[in-house]
Amino acid sequence: MKLFVGLGNPGSKYERTRHNAGFMVIDELSKAWNIDLSEEKKFKGEIGRGVVKGEKVILLKPTTFMNLSGESVRAVMDFYDVDIEDLIVIYDDLDLPHGKIRMRLKGSAGGHNGIKSLIAHTKTQEFKRIRVGIDRHPRIPVVDYVLGKFTEDELALVNQAIDLSVKACEMALTESFNKVMTEYSK
Repeated sequence: MKLFVGLGNPGSKYERTRHNAGFMVIDELSKAWNIDLSEEKKFKGEIGRGVVKGEKVILLKPTTFMNLSGESVRAVMDFYDVDIEDLIVIYDDLDLPHGKIRMRLKGSAGGHNGIKSLIAHTKTQEFKRIRVGIDRHPRIPVVDYVLGKFTEDELALVNQAIDLSVKACEMALTESFNKVMTEYSK
């Protein structure tokens, strides 16, 4: 069973904001895989389950707000007995340009509060990640920037990264994550 988690903040106020890139990927996976995220609202998140390419899949959007995402992820992992090796977390990255994605098998939080929460609740830094580039603004403070909405130009590029992320997630169902990284971290 694979658990795909998109990080973001719940509510219409935060829709299409830079910090919700992970949610945007999960929404696209939900459509592509025909998995209804409104199926269940428990574990402090929106969750949907299905079978894709013969693999049981869980999609999760924690509704705890970014800084407490680990609470929701830990609850889902415990209830469904998901191994850390089967967790893939998708989130925004200020240090990548719009339209780019990067993958890692492990690493520090790098200043990302959602990842800090996941590390605290899973007690490890060794989980798979797909980072979606949102770039960094030279004059806008980080908090204001990540909670701001994408411009139309940015959104066009981010949609490319979302498409790449969906393809990477699909490949991760049948291939090793190392192979997925080689294919999509360019």
